[in-house]
Amino acid sequence: MSPEPAGVSARTWELLVAEGTPRRCRAGEVLLRQGDPASHVLLLMSGRVKALLTLPDGEVLLLAVRGPGELLGEVGVLGGDGRSATVVAIDPCAVRSLSADRFRALLRESGAEEELLRRAMRRLREGEEWRAETAALPAGPRVVRALLRLAVPSEGDMVDVGLGQTQIGQAVGLSRGVVAGELARLRALGVVTTQRGRTVITDLPRLRALAASGRGSV
Repeated sequence: MSPEPAGVSARTWELLVAEGTPRRCRAGEVLLRQGDPASHVLLLMSGRVKALLTLPDGEVLLLAVRGPGELLGEVGVLGGDGRSATVVAIDPCAVRSLSADRFRALLRESGAEEELLRRAMRRLREGEEWRAETAALPAGPRVVRALLRLAVPSEGDMVDVGLGQTQIGQAVGLSRGVVAGELARLRALGVVTTQRGRTVITDLPRLRALAASGRGSV
């Protein structure tokens, strides 16, 4: 069963899925690499991935976590540039791969070019808004909002974020030690549990309430 598409119409998604070549990916596998030619796009059918940006000084930023129904690598294909970020599988993933030429041809034939360009612009604005928001917040609210933004939606109040302290810190510009302290406070509130390289939201409504209050961990 095809997942619900994120940010594109069901018609466009099904058109692309029908033309894509199925592929399986292991957890930890690099699906797209920053700087490589944008030779194809991927449609994420199952599993989660993370998008990472490596800055010139070597610092790594976590840009986003994406789940089923996401189109990956289309920005570089539409813009005619190299890959702007590295995409790594968090879980074992199933994808459909579509060459850049065939992808662009399908968009022209279906009249979906404008739809995909609007989607790309929305994603860029979302990223800018997130960076501006987190830069102005203290550590507690920053970590809370990062957990909510990085969690792939699922049923129920428990959500496996799939990321550890270092990666959450990469998303919000905080050290691993600072993130560990904020997660410890959230654990004490019964809002999250943590294991090595993994954070699980155990009380999603309360985490949302903390984010709304702006206080983060009280």
